[in-house]
Amino acid sequence: MGLVDRIEEDLRFSIKNRDEERTRTLRMLKTDLLYEKTRGTEDLTEDKILEIVLRGAKKRKESIAEFDKAGRTDLADRERAELRIIEEYIPKQMDKEEIARVVDNRIREMGGASQKDMGRVMGLVMKELKGQADGALVKEIVTRKLQNA
Repeated sequence: MGLVDRIEEDLRFSIKNRDEERTRTLRMLKTDLLYEKTRGTEDLTEDKILEIVLRGAKKRKESIAEFDKAGRTDLADRERAELRIIEEYIPKQMDKEEIARVVDNRIREMGGASQKDMGRVMGLVMKELKGQADGALVKEIVTRKLQNA
């Protein structure tokens, strides 16, 4: 079962069970998917769908930070609830040690790297870890590794 099918099935189930929070969140996700489908000329691949879901999670994380900074815990809590639901559709995220091993392997394959190779290393690592690691965390690890090189 593809990701879109799973989202649609879960949406029907949440509507049937009157789970308003889940229904609202899944409708927003489905709207994002439909918008992307009508916007582009290409079909939605599983990678593209995952990218859209990850984008939704990133938006929620940014909103949570802003609402917390503004002291709006009510809105931040609502965003956290939506984020928990969206995260059910994202593959298990790698921890720092796993990401660091991948970064070390890419740097070793390149024959060593310096700070000026940041873009190349990031491109290789993000391509390999697509959907499995947060880009900000990867950037932090790559930066630290290249500074120590």
